[in-house]
Amino acid sequence: MIRLAANLSMLFTEHDFLDRFGAAEEAGFRGVEYLFPYAHAPEALRMALDEAGLEQVLFNLPPGDWEAGERGIASLPGREAEFRDSVVEALRYAEALDCPRVHAMAGLLPPDADAETQAAHQATYVANLRFAAREAAKCHREVLVEPINTRDMPGYFLCRQGQAMATLEAVGADNLRLQLDFYHCQVMEGDLTRHLERQFERVGHVQIAGVPQRHEPDVGEVHYPALFARLEALGYTGWVGCEYRPAAGTREGLGWGREHGLRP
Repeated sequence: MIRLAANLSMLFTEHDFLDRFGAAEEAGFRGVEYLFPYAHAPEALRMALDEAGLEQVLFNLPPGDWEAGERGIASLPGREAEFRDSVVEALRYAEALDCPRVHAMAGLLPPDADAETQAAHQATYVANLRFAAREAAKCHREVLVEPINTRDMPGYFLCRQGQAMATLEAVGADNLRLQLDFYHCQVMEGDLTRHLERQFERVGHVQIAGVPQRHEPDVGEVHYPALFARLEALGYTGWVGCEYRPAAGTREGLGWGREHGLRP
């Protein structure tokens, strides 16, 4: 059975953030994810979850200076102390919200990065992820890595599935897993079913959106019913995060999810 989680950074934005939890529940969602929780006290988020009867399924580590254009710091040489602090802060929220997994954004390569620079980023990334996985294991949490397409996020360090799988192998931690976003994978590589099958044992979370506009998943070039059927056949029991931008209002676009419990 496919379990859908609303990404509250993209869905229900017609509401104030803390009101999006109730809106998600009314629309039939049973889980939520979002980019970052840190603008709100964990107690306020916990109350919003409890009042709506929702599960918190995912959020990201602090990303550095987001407003200045930073997109994570996990691979950035010289920022290791800041990264370690970000792990501690994210896990504090994860425990308060009973969230089983957090995503460590890799960050951006500098323009015109050469092979030496890329190697330095990879070494930093592996070392930082080892620390994050070790700390997360102490409180029974998972850390995720996600390849993000370089059309939407130019210069993003982790952009291909093979790169992500090689990183998981290099780190060697059972609780470090793959966040497979079919939207990003389609933009960069395609061949979604084969990527899913090859990597399934390491998949910790799945996300969806229509391609190429990143609207509802029933519009565009990806046939999600086939991917959902393959996920179920493979025995996936996790969440599917709806990380898309509604074309014309969140509730108006939820008709695609009726068979999965959504209520337009």
